[in-house]
Amino acid sequence: MTPRLGYLPAIAAAALFGTAGTAHAQSYPDRVIELIVPATPGSSADILGRVIADGIGAALGQRIVVLNKPGAGGKLGTAEASRAKPDGYTLLHTAVYALTVQPMTDAQLNYTHKSFEPLCQTFKNDMVVVARPDTYKAVKDVLAASKAKPGGLNYGTPGVGTIPYLAVAELTQLTKVEFNHVPFRGPPETIQMTAAGQIDFAVSPLTAAAGSQLFMPAIFSQVRNPSIPDVPTAIEQGFNVAPLSIGGLFAPAGIPADVRDKLDKACAATLKGEAFQRIAKRTLQPPDFMADAKGFKANIEKDVAEKQRLLTALGMTKK
Repeated sequence: MTPRLGYLPAIAAAALFGTAGTAHAQSYPDRVIELIVPATPGSSADILGRVIADGIGAALGQRIVVLNKPGAGGKLGTAEASRAKPDGYTLLHTAVYALTVQPMTDAQLNYTHKSFEPLCQTFKNDMVVVARPDTYKAVKDVLAASKAKPGGLNYGTPGVGTIPYLAVAELTQLTKVEFNHVPFRGPPETIQMTAAGQIDFAVSPLTAAAGSQLFMPAIFSQVRNPSIPDVPTAIEQGFNVAPLSIGGLFAPAGIPADVRDKLDKACAATLKGEAFQRIAKRTLQPPDFMADAKGFKANIEKDVAEKQRLLTALGMTKK
């Protein structure tokens, strides 16, 4: 049946917008992409995130701008990313604790790990104790010094709920030795304040600590890191503390399948590239630090279960 004349504009408009929608999906990305890094410049999330941005941008033929949004242990930048439109033009590069630990401990947060779609795992960080060379040589020395000092030792981390913070919280629960927590905006600042003697020691990702002149009494890991083979684990020293920190690239949940596919392929190509592998080696990544979207998602689900058990044991889950 021939449509009435009055229907023709509506039919034409529907056809036009339908074609435009398809063309838009096919043309992704047709404008600059923003990559939010909820950490300070110089952190592993920032260093690796910039290489990821360059690699994926080159693969997609579009510029990716890195936006550092530190603060509140990663909550500020992560919350901003969670509110972004799921169209592939806002991405997030962060440590997984921001999506797992923090939503479990902060009732004010309105996002969880399910608010994001994992694209690829880009790092796996070991935590280390760092102190000035003239102070502590082992975990037992740190414990003894805190017992002997009125009020206990002051230590720094990037904030409550971060993996460095959890490492000390778990050590405190295990040994019953108290410490005074001093939060900073990121690992580089904790290293600087330790070196300057403003705090007694810090717990930091190995990436941030490796280039400093500070001493490492211990690494919180199941095994020694091959990059620092002379640094014993806390477990070797009799303290079963080894909270894991992984991280990677995310998009807000609900991105179109074709956009997701392009990002997955670009991420895979970037991780295999020489530039990323060179930086990964420089940031002392262990052999098993990478994973594709499927593997990353599985690792996140495992981390959720492990952190839930740890936080429950520490009495840190939100009420």
